Amino acid sequence: MELYFRDNFFNAGYTEIMNHEQEQAGHLDLKSAFGSSLDVFDNSGLICSGKFRMLSNRWDVTSADGREWGVLRARISFFSKKYEYDAGPRGVYDVSAPAFSQEYDITGMGGRTVASFRRTSGWFGSGAFVLDNQSEHLDTYELIAVVMGVHTINKRRNSAASSGT
Repeated sequence: MELYFRDNFFNAGYTEIMNHEQEQAGHLDLKSAFGSSLDVFDNSGLICSGKFRMLSNRWDVTSADGREWGVLRARISFFSKKYEYDAGPRGVYDVSAPAFSQEYDITGMGGRTVASFRRTSGWFGSGAFVLDNQSEHLDTYELIAVVMGVHTINKRRNSAASSGT
């Protein structure tokens, strides 16, 4: 299933999730301009949430009832962008992109690509993404929370790099 969604410039408010036919398939509730948390809804209600752990760079994805679905964290890499999404008993997935690319693959055990996403917006706009999920084990709305986690980690890194110069 292919879905389109975006961040807001100030990281707050509601944004729509659209399908390939430009029909609304849910929405994101970006909680606050001062924090980094979000809720992901389909058309029937809350599916999952994403937020940073306290004093950590780990992004937690939880179900609507608060159970942990997985944890996203950045991996050290010099020539590519690498992340790891640990979905507990459902497996550990690598999220990666070449160094200057905005196209990511999510691979499971054995290196099989189970999903992909790419940034569709320009460098100076708020993040807009298209997600193509082919996984049997990861929910598409869960992966939206993962994509937004990758985006938020990248924004934190860029902010830290620009304030350090």
